[in-house]
Amino acid sequence: MVVLPLLWAVMTSFKDDGSIFGSPWSLPDTLHFDNWSRAWTEADMGDYFLNTVLVVGGSLVGTLVLGSMAAYVLARFDFPGNRFVYYLFVGGMSFPIMLALVPLFYVVNNMGLLNTIHGLILVYIAYSLPFTVFFLTAFFRTLPSSVAEAAFVDGASHSRTFFQIMLPMARPGLISVGIFNFLGQWNQYMLPTVLNTDPDKRVLTQGLVQLAVSQGYKGDWSGLFAGLVMAMLPVLAAYVVFQRQVVQGLTAGALK
Repeated sequence: MVVLPLLWAVMTSFKDDGSIFGSPWSLPDTLHFDNWSRAWTEADMGDYFLNTVLVVGGSLVGTLVLGSMAAYVLARFDFPGNRFVYYLFVGGMSFPIMLALVPLFYVVNNMGLLNTIHGLILVYIAYSLPFTVFFLTAFFRTLPSSVAEAAFVDGASHSRTFFQIMLPMARPGLISVGIFNFLGQWNQYMLPTVLNTDPDKRVLTQGLVQLAVSQGYKGDWSGLFAGLVMAMLPVLAAYVVFQRQVVQGLTAGALK
C-alpha cells in the first residue's frame, strides 16, 4: 500500500504528459530526463531544495543539541521544578500549532526575523523541542548511571561527561528522534507559508504548490511529478540509511 504509490510516482516522473493520461499504469517507453531538468531549473526547484536543506539542516542540529541537553538534565538530575519543566515540554506536544500562528507571526515580525532563513530555523527548533525532549528524556533514563559516576570519579566535569560519554551512548535515540524531526521539518508547509513569503526563500513544500498553481491551463504534469519525487527522495534515502538505528532507538530498554 505504501511502496506501490511511491514507485508509480517515480515511474510517472519519467513519462511525458500524453503517456501519463494515455497509459498511466504502463512503464514509460522512453525515459524523459528532461522532466527533472525542467523542474530543477525552470520551476526553481533547485533553489527551493537548497533553501530546504539549509533550514532543515540548521534546525535539526539545533533541535538535537538543545533537546539532548535539556533531556539529559531532566532525566539525570533532581531539582525543584524538574517535573514541572518536563510536563511543560510534554504539554507543548499537545498544543496545536494552528492556534499559535497569528501571535507567532507578530513575534517573528517584531524580532525582524520574518522572511529569513535563520528565523525559520529558530521556529522549527521551538516547534520540534517538545517531542525531542520527551523522547530523549525516556531514553537517557535507560542508560546506566554507573558509567557517568565513573567519569565523575576520574575528574570529568558535567559537560565533558555529557558530550564525550553519555551523548555517544545515546546515539540510537538521537538518530531515531532525528529521523522523526527530519520528516516533520522537511514536509512542513504551514509554518513557512505564514512566516516566509519571500519568493527567493521558499522551501520545497512551497515550491511544489507554486509549481502546481503556476501551471494554469498548461498542465505540466510530468514536471510536477518530477518535482514531487525530488522532494520525496531525501526522506526515503535518510530512512533507508538509518533504518537499523531507528529500530534500535525505539526498542532500547524494552527488555528492562
